[in-house]
Amino acid sequence: MLHAAVIALSSFLLFLVQPLIARLILPWFGGSAAVWTTCMLVFQALLLAGYGYAHAANARLSPRRQAIVHTVLLVAALATLPIAPAASWKPDGSEEPVMRILLLLAVSVGLPYLMLASTSPLLQAWFARTRPGANPYRLFAVSNAASLAALIGYPLVVEPWLGGAAQVELWSWLFAAFALACAPLAWTSVRDPASTPVAALPLGGNDAEGVSRGDVLTWLALSATGSALLLAVTNHITQNIAAVPLLWLAPLTLYLLTFILAFEGRNLYRPRWFWSVCLVWLGGMAWLLVDTDREFDMKLQLGMYLSGLAVACFFCHGELYVRRPAPRHLTAFYLTISAGGALGGLFVVVFAPLVFVGYHELGIGLVACALLAFVRCRRLGAVPGVMGLAVLLGVTAGSVYEILHFRTGVIASARNFYGVLRVKEYGIPGETDHLRRLLHGVIMHGEQFLDPEKRRMLTTYYQETSGVGMAIVSKRDQPERVGVIGLGTGTLAGYGRAGDVFRFYEINPEVVRFAREKFTFLADSGAKIEIVPGDARLSLEREAPQGYDVLAVDAFSSDAIPVHLITREALALYLRHVKPDGIVAFHVSNRFLDLGPVVARLARENGVHVTGVYEKGGEDDDRTQSDWILVSRDAMALERPEIVDAEEVADRPEWRTWTDDYSNLVQVIK
Repeated sequence: MLHAAVIALSSFLLFLVQPLIARLILPWFGGSAAVWTTCMLVFQALLLAGYGYAHAANARLSPRRQAIVHTVLLVAALATLPIAPAASWKPDGSEEPVMRILLLLAVSVGLPYLMLASTSPLLQAWFARTRPGANPYRLFAVSNAASLAALIGYPLVVEPWLGGAAQVELWSWLFAAFALACAPLAWTSVRDPASTPVAALPLGGNDAEGVSRGDVLTWLALSATGSALLLAVTNHITQNIAAVPLLWLAPLTLYLLTFILAFEGRNLYRPRWFWSVCLVWLGGMAWLLVDTDREFDMKLQLGMYLSGLAVACFFCHGELYVRRPAPRHLTAFYLTISAGGALGGLFVVVFAPLVFVGYHELGIGLVACALLAFVRCRRLGAVPGVMGLAVLLGVTAGSVYEILHFRTGVIASARNFYGVLRVKEYGIPGETDHLRRLLHGVIMHGEQFLDPEKRRMLTTYYQETSGVGMAIVSKRDQPERVGVIGLGTGTLAGYGRAGDVFRFYEINPEVVRFAREKFTFLADSGAKIEIVPGDARLSLEREAPQGYDVLAVDAFSSDAIPVHLITREALALYLRHVKPDGIVAFHVSNRFLDLGPVVARLARENGVHVTGVYEKGGEDDDRTQSDWILVSRDAMALERPEIVDAEEVADRPEWRTWTDDYSNLVQVIK
């Protein structure tokens, strides 16, 4: 029970720190969903380092020396607390974000995470030494169950009730408790090395004297495939289906759950019949990759991909448990699994963005899993082997088709840390309805007609009947100075006249390139155009007051919203940069989130006035539905005759105000 309790606490802290630290640094990197997958890669690498330390200590050090080294490292880890990263790590907009995050996390949380990561394999080895004949692999299920509890508990319990500083403090105290419990446990395992048991597990497992190269390669392949599918499915559903906040929670939860079930010790994984389930779901996921008619059927897409991920990972992790070695090779086994996980993460987070312009790693991951299933099916008989080969060929064909279809209608595409961008053309060249759109995943970030007579037409969320359009037009009695957070296609530049200044803040350099090269709103504008690279919040914090007539905050239509741009402190910063009668216009059009009450509360907290402009699109006109919330110190600025159909924005008094230290995305999901 003591071994299990310490392992559970270490795993709980291990997975609690992941969303905690990701939330702390998210505002520094534009709130991009890629921050989470990059953090996952870092944690996989640190997990590998922790397992490597556990394996080396168990293989090369006597029990007494293990206890000494581990105690010293625990004390050193305690000395690095608290884990909050220093403000000096904030980027200025010119750094490569992936490497910056890697270094930041290594410095701020590296050693504590290393000690937590090494706990499960080390304590299982100590347990096997002190309890000959017992099954230490069941402690791995305990470890994953505690990880799962932390992962689910963070968004549902920790984040809604505790601010960032309180979360760091709580985590640090829990880590201190873990260290105080782990160090004595290391010393209780000290005994005569000659009496250390080397017998294999009596219940299953590979009882051979050694581990072959084939065993290691199989472990690597299975763990790498499961890890790659986890991140690939996460990318796919958050970028191409629905970037619902916290949707990354579901794939990781299923991934951990399959580890728990596979290593629970009751042989829940049955390869004799599970091969058929695996083949069916792999075929189903490959089918959805190529079926464009069901591309926006969110329930079907999420149901198939999430259940398919669970089935594929249960196959990979079940096969790992079937192929587990004797306890003497336990730490080597976990080290190999961790290495495979890191390789899968490297493929999705580092290799794929460098090589692919789309999220093609999901198709490749399905092919890899189908190949492993085929190898397993061959050993089960002729019929499973033939069916496994058929599914492998079908999944491969689907993956190739998906890569080719991705280019249909696309005249330009790019992929970087901030996601996949595509410029697509619609309609017939030469016709008046021929237009070009900028897409980020499935979210449109602006469009422009290519007909010369319609090229300057203001489109989508930015027409003169929209909230931001009314705000800009209401200030036209003098040359305007307009700030815009989020460039898109640069549509708002179409309002610019000679003498005006339009200053855009954009974190993604590829968006800037496409806006300049594939659209003409910036070039056609009569205003002076300025583009500031990097995160808007950090840029505004460094700048002197800009004196904007209108500051448009257009960063929330992509569902995975940058929370740091919609806090009490953020609005105070925006108000510093607008004139006394200036207007801050929040674009809150969103399929999944109700952000209007959040802005209303922020306005009340800052003692300013607020109104809403909700444009209703219709089939009988060209208007696009849009929701804009206008905020100003001057009540008369929101009552100008140009601002029509304004409505009161409902506040939710039971909601807590969003600050840099607190937000609750679960609360605002529609």
